[in-house]
Amino acid sequence: MHAAARLTAVLFLAATAAAASAAAQKKPGIDPTPPGSLNPEPLPPLEHPDATTPAKEFFARKPTPFPGPALSIGGYADGCLAGAKPLPIDGPSWQVMRLSRNRNWGNPHLVRFLERFANNAKKTGWNGLLVGDMSQPRGGPMISGHTSHQVGLDADIWFTPMPDHVQSREEREFTSATDIVAPDLLDVDPQIWTPTYTALIRTAAKDPAVSRIFVNAAIKKALCREAGSDRDWLQKVRPWYGHAEHFHVRIACPADSPDCKPQPPPEVGDGCGHELDFWFKESTLHPPPLIPPKPKPPLTLAGLPPACKSIAQAP
Repeated sequence: MHAAARLTAVLFLAATAAAASAAAQKKPGIDPTPPGSLNPEPLPPLEHPDATTPAKEFFARKPTPFPGPALSIGGYADGCLAGAKPLPIDGPSWQVMRLSRNRNWGNPHLVRFLERFANNAKKTGWNGLLVGDMSQPRGGPMISGHTSHQVGLDADIWFTPMPDHVQSREEREFTSATDIVAPDLLDVDPQIWTPTYTALIRTAAKDPAVSRIFVNAAIKKALCREAGSDRDWLQKVRPWYGHAEHFHVRIACPADSPDCKPQPPPEVGDGCGHELDFWFKESTLHPPPLIPPKPKPPLTLAGLPPACKSIAQAP
């Protein structure tokens, strides 16, 4: 067996073992970072697309951006993207993960933010960013993994510092992100957590372009505890399901994207009071088995802004 093949096999087995371990103490609503692929197969052409075809099927089949000026169109969970730019897969203080997904695209404002944030994060003692999913080349809904990330203004940052070498393709596809939440879900893992995590998230939140950061509730609790007297930035940091292995950064609609639909501003205050109680209730942490609700019909092109239909169907 060649050395590259042996490395691939070892990494795959490690990822499989990690997945089995996670299943033994599964966290509700976790956002996984499943292994990627060294040889991703392109999706087959749509045979008979019609008005009922899910929009994600169109957008997932577009490997290149829509040409023209950069425009974020619609809302974070019901929109699309024109003129997208890729974040280079390697930078002085970042590396892109899961290249097989082809999701390192964004509005140029997001790309510039990530480059800026990566440089500022180094000043906190963080070795560099591992960047997960941003958006597809034309934005829009994804086949798997996210409801948002549709307009090129969202990015996932792993809770794993960049290694001190340029990673191989195998490492980028099969390395697992670091879960920093304790097994009981009530706080961060003291064996992993350091004040550098607080400094990292604070640095992102203080960037004027950022409108929201989503983290696990246990991480929000730790940030509240460690923030000290400088607390204004905590307003942007909101608890959400999963997000134990990465934090989700969302930037505001750019002024040069007039058809971007902004999200309402976060609630006033640092979010460190009774607002957190819900997330640590037994019924939230360990919900009883329920009859699955009837799934919502998938989002179609008709449910997106009109411009998105042209963007999704253009060659």
